[in-house]
Amino acid sequence: MGLPLTAPPPGEDTPRRLSTARGTGDRLFRGALRGSGLAVLAIMAAVGLFLLLRALQALRTAGFSFLTTERWEPDTHDFGIAAVLTGTLLIAAVAVVVSVPLALGSALYISEIAPERLRRTLIALVDLMAAVPSVVYGLWGLFFLQGEVIGLSRWLSTWFGWIPFLHVDGAHQDDPLASASVYTASTFVAGIVVGLMVAPIQCSVMREVFSRAPVGEREGAYALGSTRAGMIRSVVLPYGAAGIIGGTMLGLGRALGETIAVYLIISPVFTIQPHILQTGANSVSSLIALHYGDSSGFGVSALMAAGLALFLLTLVVNFTASSIVARSRSGAQSEA
Repeated sequence: MGLPLTAPPPGEDTPRRLSTARGTGDRLFRGALRGSGLAVLAIMAAVGLFLLLRALQALRTAGFSFLTTERWEPDTHDFGIAAVLTGTLLIAAVAVVVSVPLALGSALYISEIAPERLRRTLIALVDLMAAVPSVVYGLWGLFFLQGEVIGLSRWLSTWFGWIPFLHVDGAHQDDPLASASVYTASTFVAGIVVGLMVAPIQCSVMREVFSRAPVGEREGAYALGSTRAGMIRSVVLPYGAAGIIGGTMLGLGRALGETIAVYLIISPVFTIQPHILQTGANSVSSLIALHYGDSSGFGVSALMAAGLALFLLTLVVNFTASSIVARSRSGAQSEA
């Protein structure tokens, strides 16, 4: 027989009945976040649709040869992005090779080694470098860096010219007085400049993830006798894999679309140029900047088709990075 239910004595606290109903503020906040996400997707879809509609005329004319043709003569209906797309990928690859070690080392030093006062200064400097306009990097690369890199390009082609992409046609390794013009305006120079441009962005992403490595695991590594280098190798780097991948892919996306700096440095060629140390390169973004002002209506449609290809390539890179990051430890925790 159950006990009778009686009212609690006067003055005794009673448990509050909890309600799962969302308040007005919560509903407004949730709606604002959902609207922001949908707005981003809508803008991205609108950009892709705009490029597709403007590029249809050129794509119908060129067909599949748009991806295999090296020349760019849209007025004669002989055009394609094989050369400029290859150049874009090569410049971005050089940029990533230059930027990732620099960004990774800087992020580890700032988050794990630098004193607190110096850390704040370095963070401010890295953020300031990310805010420098690309035209400044381009001018610096054109008038200063290019002349300083010629010696490195000559050395690489002399000792490693047997590697196909480091070979330079027309270079005379045995003649120290040979003209250095074969090494200027190259994929290598443009890639270095773009790599220095994207390194601050990559460093910021990596540093933020490294700083969130679990304190308990750090202390556990030290308690087991690990050195600082061992702790970084066994705790920080595995935990920060998402930051390394995400920062690298974010920098790669920026490198693929860089325009002004590449446009100032390279000497445009419309043939596939696999020799990164040799003069002559091209990219999709610099192609658009170079020809947009003097193109006919059909030429503009062809440029829009090139822009659409770059847009799709960037989306593939970003979605691939997102899927990889989501499977990593820190990426999974960041989404929880």
